[in-house]
Amino acid sequence: MEVNEKVADFTLASDEDKPVSLSDFAGRPVVLFFYPKADTPGCTIEACGFRDTFKKLLASGAVVLGISRDTPKAQAKFRAKYELPYTLLADVDEKVCNQFGVLKEKNMYGKKVWGIERTTFVIGPDQNLLHIFPKVTPAGHAEQVLALLEEWKKTHK
Repeated sequence: MEVNEKVADFTLASDEDKPVSLSDFAGRPVVLFFYPKADTPGCTIEACGFRDTFKKLLASGAVVLGISRDTPKAQAKFRAKYELPYTLLADVDEKVCNQFGVLKEKNMYGKKVWGIERTTFVIGPDQNLLHIFPKVTPAGHAEQVLALLEEWKKTHK
């Protein structure tokens, strides 16, 4: 997937076990952050960063969606535990992970495993890809995304 490319629509179950589609947010920028596993240390730091900057992200007009391979039930627990004000999506069958190319071979304690490489995609109101943040470092990432959106907003009024 490349910047300026149209992002194909997708539908996943939310943490409330309801279908959510990318096209539901047409006309607004979408911050789509992929994380490896709900309620693990790095993912919690990243998710709470988006929680803590959520009002500013909302003010920029953006929608925030988190995606992992966890079940809707696990996503709901994670969202409730950390009072996350945005929707988490469950990509149990890895369909959307494959669409965005975020499944990578990783080294976990000397063993090779397939998992989600922490990546954030910022999608424009026209559903074209604006920016990709690959290999995200969780701390401070939400502020990077906010800065990008604020800069983008200045040139797209």
